[in-house]
Amino acid sequence: MSNVIRAHVFVSGLVQGVGYRYTTVQQARKLQLNGWVRNLKDGRVEAVFEGEQTAVEEMIRWCHRGPSAAVVEDVAVEIEEIEGLLEFTAC
Repeated sequence: MSNVIRAHVFVSGLVQGVGYRYTTVQQARKLQLNGWVRNLKDGRVEAVFEGEQTAVEEMIRWCHRGPSAAVVEDVAVEIEEIEGLLEFTAC
């Protein structure tokens, strides 16, 4: 049986206006993850990733870098119960 997990991620730094959401969607779909990503009013990016543990862990590592124009200062991760999301979208 597969090891599916859900990670709720908050990324801070220069992560809005630099294509962070767009490239997060691309990367998550490439890794066959489900979930969503959105900008927060306080300047952070929030995302949820559901999928195989190794793919979620790779996505979290990617979040520490983001797209080339981003300057990531912190990535906070909370592991949560799976909700069974069926796709990856930008909100």
